[in-house]
Amino acid sequence: MPYKTMVAILRGETDTPELLTRIAPLVRSFGAHVTGMHAEPSPAAHVAVLAGDMVSIDEAGIEAARLRMERVRETFIKSCEAEGISHEWRGVETFSGDSATASLPTINAADLILVQQGDPDQFDNAYADTETLLYSSGRPVLFLPYINTKPLDPKHVVIAWKSSSEAARAVFDALPLLHRATRVDILAVNPRDSVEHSAEMSAADIAASLARHGIEVSIVNQRSAGIPVGDVIANHIAETGVDLLVMGAYSHSPLRELFFGGVTRTLLKSMNIPVLMSH
Repeated sequence: MPYKTMVAILRGETDTPELLTRIAPLVRSFGAHVTGMHAEPSPAAHVAVLAGDMVSIDEAGIEAARLRMERVRETFIKSCEAEGISHEWRGVETFSGDSATASLPTINAADLILVQQGDPDQFDNAYADTETLLYSSGRPVLFLPYINTKPLDPKHVVIAWKSSSEAARAVFDALPLLHRATRVDILAVNPRDSVEHSAEMSAADIAASLARHGIEVSIVNQRSAGIPVGDVIANHIAETGVDLLVMGAYSHSPLRELFFGGVTRTLLKSMNIPVLMSH
């Protein structure tokens, strides 16, 4: 079943046309509808309590937020019309002005969420809490790196596999993209023996399931030999020319994340190809 409803998280007017240009071929091929989501700080965010009942209102900040909203709206609509794709605009005001978290009520009805990685060199590239978006949305999120601006049409896909609910959800959420690919690798890093399969056969069931969907896959079992799993995945991508990574989004305790980091966070920060994640 193809993706029919997509939500694009729009950070600012600079990234909006680039994001739409990249996703347009995919949107057209699926006959999908795109909702553009952008948030700005509400007027309440521009009010400061000085002392007692005295308040200070940042009128200039309120006007700047209003103008940004209008510019992003105009840019989104013009980009969609130029690309010939079905579209809808939703601009909201929240205290934080975070376009990612503000989209949570909307994305419950979406097939796929699209968000471009923030470019630190763009001054209008507003902060968006993409980790909260990923872990709270319940929907697959397709992250696009800002350093790779090719139109989205993945032909070589790698699935970072381990037997978990997160990985399973990501694989089946990615089925519309897997059907379009000409090569699909299932990469199992440090696979383990189970009561049903040896380590070498740990990806056999998911491979068979995808085959029943008409998707031919290759299984790659790899030992990390002490190298972080995120680096093993990144090396495989670099060595084989992968266009898209599909993986589950895993979260650990805050303490473990602080000292050891995490595969999810590592790949989101260093990615140079699109990454589809589900949690």
